[in-house]
Amino acid sequence: MSIGFTARARRGAVALAIATGLAVGVVSCGGDGDDKKPEPSASASRSEGSGPSTQEGKSQDPIAELRGQDGLMLQVVSADRDAGGFVTVNGNLKNDGAKSLVIPSGLRGDETEIVQHGTSLGGATLVDPKGKKRYYVLRDTDGRPLTTTGLTTIQPGQTIPVFIQFPAPPAGTAEVTLQLPTFSSAPLKISG
Repeated sequence: MSIGFTARARRGAVALAIATGLAVGVVSCGGDGDDKKPEPSASASRSEGSGPSTQEGKSQDPIAELRGQDGLMLQVVSADRDAGGFVTVNGNLKNDGAKSLVIPSGLRGDETEIVQHGTSLGGATLVDPKGKKRYYVLRDTDGRPLTTTGLTTIQPGQTIPVFIQFPAPPAGTAEVTLQLPTFSSAPLKISG
């Protein structure tokens, strides 16, 4: 009788493992059922961990540099137009100063929907000077900005890879200006 019980227990454990694997596969393939907005190439702020959420950092030479206070700077390494109708700006937030810095909360801007989701680069905008339009950071269906979040402090010499996603300007528009609260602005050329 104990052999039958052990065999049934093993079969039950195997069935549970298979069911769990299938459930994980369905959830990761099926998404959360929200098809209203294009899915960005990386989650902006789904994690609640202690570190910032980012896209893969690109180790390229900067195409633009925005300077902030106390040695804080944003080095932009790419501004790519994606097929989904948005522009992804990738870069590195760097502490070029001699002391540890708290990331300014002003970087998230002052929109209530973004402010409630913590420190981010949600206050950034792209300005199309020819079309006379300003593009704000995209948000997911919960109002979280599609940008690096969870920024707290940055040590001297430290570099944090960051990203920001915006709606894409018209196809003919390639030259824009990136603005970030408390930083200087910089011209950008959109590729793609």
